[in-house]
Amino acid sequence: MAAAAAGAGAGAAQEKQFPPALLSFFIYNPRFGPREGEEENKILFYYPNEVEKNEKIRNVGLCEAIVQFTRTFSPSKPAKSLHTQKNRQFFNEPEENFWMVMVVRNPIIEKQSKDGKPIVEYQEEELLDKVYSSVLQQCYSMYKLFNGTFLRAMEDGGVKLLKERLEKFFHRYLQTLHLQSCDLLDIFGGISFFPLDKMTYLKIQSFINRMEESLSIVKYTAFLYNDQLIWSGLEQDDMRILYKYLTTSLFPRHIEPELAGRDSPIRAEMPGNLQHYGRFLTGPLNLNDPEAKCRFPKIFVNTDDTYEALHLIVYKAMSAAVCFMIDASVQPTLDFCRRLDSIVGPQLTVLASDICEQFNINKRMSGSEKEPQFKFIYFNHMNLAEKSTIHMRKTPSVSLTSVHPDLMKILGDINSDFTRVDEDEEIIVKAMSDYWVVGKKSDQRELYVILNQKNANLIEVNEEVKKLCATQFNNIFFLD
Repeated sequence: MAAAAAGAGAGAAQEKQFPPALLSFFIYNPRFGPREGEEENKILFYYPNEVEKNEKIRNVGLCEAIVQFTRTFSPSKPAKSLHTQKNRQFFNEPEENFWMVMVVRNPIIEKQSKDGKPIVEYQEEELLDKVYSSVLQQCYSMYKLFNGTFLRAMEDGGVKLLKERLEKFFHRYLQTLHLQSCDLLDIFGGISFFPLDKMTYLKIQSFINRMEESLSIVKYTAFLYNDQLIWSGLEQDDMRILYKYLTTSLFPRHIEPELAGRDSPIRAEMPGNLQHYGRFLTGPLNLNDPEAKCRFPKIFVNTDDTYEALHLIVYKAMSAAVCFMIDASVQPTLDFCRRLDSIVGPQLTVLASDICEQFNINKRMSGSEKEPQFKFIYFNHMNLAEKSTIHMRKTPSVSLTSVHPDLMKILGDINSDFTRVDEDEEIIVKAMSDYWVVGKKSDQRELYVILNQKNANLIEVNEEVKKLCATQFNNIFFLD
């Protein structure tokens, strides 16, 4: 584990900081081992697997006891987290009697004592419950997107099949969890929408209608540009988790060939039609190869009612990507893929360059303003729209923010305060070193602003936030 030296100077040079780390992650069902001697049957998945059997049983038993104990005080809302000096435990019951537990080690500062021995200090108040509870919920949502519910696995093949699916999925997924990069955006799990003028939006709408008519087996479609959503036919909650998968996993894996030129060695592996730039991100790599495999990832949507299994076809040209979802009972053939490529490829290439042109015109018209004195995060609970000028880049492995981590923590604390009350409110915090942090909650919308203004007072800060709302959110109603 990498340790970062904190601060400067001879004394501080001896100080090492260790970020939060995943200690264990397990899923259990108390109904599967109710009798003494059968406790091991409760455990459906346990990470790390090397842990001795009795310790697994002891840890699961302890969590079970905590949940049962807290039920006596709040039957409808059992424990969500447990704070200890060294770690924080998070509990989630996504389906009845199925419990997911994530144990995170608190951040550590290691100092050298005068006699040279290391002194370990656990930062007990650094982790925000809401952030990591959201991460745990995302783990379930991502599992469900690709495997369906726990209950469906039980119906299809009993405990054995469920254990296999959990092992296969979480063995890989947990490696992508970078807990030191989690922040307010993980709580929202929002969608970044691409700003478009009406004419270009209508062109995209027309393109989607034509494609759904030409490719009649397509059930749902989603359209993205520059990793931002423009149009989706899916339900919000399904699109939210699919969007997370596309932008943090699938698209980053395919960035290299995208950046390389058409004749580069990377692109040479994927011979395509020279008339357009379209290619499959899921499915066949080479359409000219008669042996090419037409395997597409299977996803599950609307799991609460119709429970649909779909094949996910992701097709990209330049910066535009289209997701076609077709019924999983239909197996796409190589001929179908070639037909899709010949119909979608040329049109999507033209559309992508149209969007790019329009975007650049709008950018020029708005003018290149100098770096503003404020940064903000905006989230709308109704349509899940999210916008952040604080994050320069947000992927699972890195969260590049342009502000100090202490300020990010204040944002999280303000958000926690907002969730405790239903009314609209505003919170203004004077932080260290001339920073002001403002949180506004108004009619299902939340806005967080960080201002860097020397010698400003409360009235001036309030005026600055009003100006920001007028320029950035002029068509959105915020209560004063």
